[in-house]
Amino acid sequence: MALTKYERRKRIKLRIRKIIKGSEARPRLSVFRSNTDIYVQLVDDLSGKTILAASSRDKGFDKKGNKTEVAKSVGKVIAEKAVSKGIKAVVFDRGGYLYHGRVKSVADGAREAGLEF
Repeated sequence: MALTKYERRKRIKLRIRKIIKGSEARPRLSVFRSNTDIYVQLVDDLSGKTILAASSRDKGFDKKGNKTEVAKSVGKVIAEKAVSKGIKAVVFDRGGYLYHGRVKSVADGAREAGLEF
């Protein structure tokens, strides 16, 4: 029986999460994309807490350009917040999505703003 798109992404996500773990020194940069918005958070898996979060739905966020450009600016925002908190290195978690398009733009934006992967 064929898997639905949701089930397939969930399997891939679990396969990735077996390998990737975030700590306080090097948190996991988790990406979720919906049809209209993109959400990013820095997670410390050892304590089970979200350190920082940013999304295209935040107040004061300027949604200029297409979805890929918006995703890049969300990556820059999360990186600027992280650097101001003293976090320089992260582990990237693509969340079961292909490393392409908006997910890649988030990573590129975060790298430009000073995060190391």
